[in-house]
Amino acid sequence: MRYCSNCILPDTRPNLVIGADGVCNACKSHGTKREIDWPARKLAFDAVVSRAKSRSSGYDCLIPVSGGKDSTWQVVKCLEAGLNPLAVTWKTPGRTAIGQRNLDNLVALGVDHIDYQINPGVERKFMFDALVRFGSTAVPMHMAIFAIPAKIAVKFGIPLIVWGENSAFEYGGRDEERTGFRLDRAWLQRHGVTHGTTATDWISERLTEQELTPYFGPSEAELDAAGVLAVFLGYYLEWDPETTRRIAAEHGFVADTSGPRTGLYDYADIDDDFISIHHWLKWYKFGFTRLFDNLSLEIRNGRITREAAVAIVRARGDETPHGDIDKLCGFLGITTKKFFEIAETFRNHDIWMRDGATWKVPGFLVPDWNWADTARKLSA
Repeated sequence: MRYCSNCILPDTRPNLVIGADGVCNACKSHGTKREIDWPARKLAFDAVVSRAKSRSSGYDCLIPVSGGKDSTWQVVKCLEAGLNPLAVTWKTPGRTAIGQRNLDNLVALGVDHIDYQINPGVERKFMFDALVRFGSTAVPMHMAIFAIPAKIAVKFGIPLIVWGENSAFEYGGRDEERTGFRLDRAWLQRHGVTHGTTATDWISERLTEQELTPYFGPSEAELDAAGVLAVFLGYYLEWDPETTRRIAAEHGFVADTSGPRTGLYDYADIDDDFISIHHWLKWYKFGFTRLFDNLSLEIRNGRITREAAVAIVRARGDETPHGDIDKLCGFLGITTKKFFEIAETFRNHDIWMRDGATWKVPGFLVPDWNWADTARKLSA
């Protein structure tokens, strides 16, 4: 494994490339934000708003929301822009009390809202199949949060979907910048975090096409006929987790007083009991955790040094979310032993090495990492 010399991300992270100078593409991309003409981007967003309002028959835009600080920020900014939004939520089967509280607060800001809940029995089967097939519990979630809003936008004749941030997206040209882009199949397969699959790929003896109905989005023809386009708000307005947190907090969003659920932030990933597991499985696959992502962002924003970030990783360890794993196993109807057996099948042997009874990552970021302690916690 190679690590970026600026942040602490390894080259095992999907889509991360470390250049000959030792710096990763994520750090280089972040550095270009200083060169962005943000006033011009704001004017481009004003054009998007005008287009949406001119084509609206009621709701000007649809905002996919969870109730988190980012979706609260999205709602605030869309309301400030004079849009009349419909907020839509895929209701996680692991919604937390604080997640419900923040979602209620978001709706109280002044939006209509649809809380779309899928049959838990279907989600249970789908989530287990995704865990076994890809070592990911979040394929159903990502498929739902892209399909459901698009489907509702078509049904209600809503011309614009407003997402938050997507660092992987680059606009294709001036027209898209001032109108929005098409949510076509190719884009969803690249950036939908579904391992390139669609709902069709999950039809089986266990899951029928009818049961998977919520995961099928509208066709490209339906989207085109309805004139539905989409934008990422983070393209037009400066995006930083501390900024969005501050604005969300000013409008009633609250963090988790018990501390971070996973990673560094006490305000992120707090609405779902299962999201920490999606992040933690990267430990087996790629040899890093959510904490690496968060700390690298803090480094790029100049709020922490690389040396301090390494010290935090050393102190926090691998952060195995045993409590959330227990809750997930309860939902799936499996034992924790079964869960770890499945997780083990996704251990990346290109980076993990067996040393007696202990697994280690040679050349790990923290040279004095306590691998024996990691093994002990996993077997607890």
